[in-house]
Amino acid sequence: MKLKPLFDKVVLKKAEAEETTKTGILLTGSAKEKPDVSEVIAVGPGGIIEGKEIKMVLKEGDRVIVGKYTGTEVKVDGVEYTIVSQSDILAVVE
Repeated sequence: MKLKPLFDKVVLKKAEAEETTKTGILLTGSAKEKPDVSEVIAVGPGGIIEGKEIKMVLKEGDRVIVGKYTGTEVKVDGVEYTIVSQSDILAVVE
C-alpha cells in the first residue's frame, strides 16, 4: 500500500538513529539518540486551502525537522509514518 497525501500534506518517515558516534564508538540500542530529522516520503499537490494558494516547496527525499508533537502518526505495512501540513515543517536539512 502507498500513501498519497492530499492538499498541503506531507508524509514523513523518521530517520534512523545513529549507530556510532562521530568518534567511531558503537552505540547500544538504549544509548542511541532519538533522531530529530525525518525524510519526506510523499508530498501532496498543494492547491487552494482556506482561500489561499499553497505551493509545495518540498520534494520526496528532502530531510526535514518538525516539532516533537506535530502531525498524525500512522502505521502502514508495519512502517510508521507521520503526516503533517507543509507549514508544520520547521526547516529543511541540507
